[in-house]
Amino acid sequence: MATQNSEFVPLRIAVLTVSDTRSFETDTSGAALVEMAEAAGHRLAARELCRDDVYAMRAIVSAWIADPGVDVIITTGGTGMADRDSTPEALSPLFDRPIEGFGELFRQLSFEEIGTSTVQSRAVAGLANRTLVFCVPGSTGACRTAWNRILVEQLDARHKPCNFVCHTGAAVGC
Repeated sequence: MATQNSEFVPLRIAVLTVSDTRSFETDTSGAALVEMAEAAGHRLAARELCRDDVYAMRAIVSAWIADPGVDVIITTGGTGMADRDSTPEALSPLFDRPIEGFGELFRQLSFEEIGTSTVQSRAVAGLANRTLVFCVPGSTGACRTAWNRILVEQLDARHKPCNFVCHTGAAVGC
């Protein structure tokens, strides 16, 4: 089990919105993730918008995984059942270690909010080169659920009995 720090460790978070229709002006989900991360004390390392294309997503996320200035990547969009939804297929092959519990817990929490429609969510997460990657649905509500009910605690080095911070490149004293 990873140990915890007694003080907050700000992480450098990159946010990728996957959408064929949104612009930065209409991207409420990406904006909400940035706002919540910064309000929690983390730093925005990068923010991009990308069409729902496997190779375009992989190019952006691969560059961030290789960048020592990025500790966490959160993608929003492309996790549903539509023909164009391909985020899990694009990014799961990049994971050194999948985090199955993230998708399981997200769907459990989402069930409380949207009922059985949550079975269509293919939220996934993994660790790649000491960079955490979380892929959440594109709705602003889903982003708030993922952040407020999972990520805010798991991205806080003070959270016990364990958290993800010690698995990132930002790990200090873990």
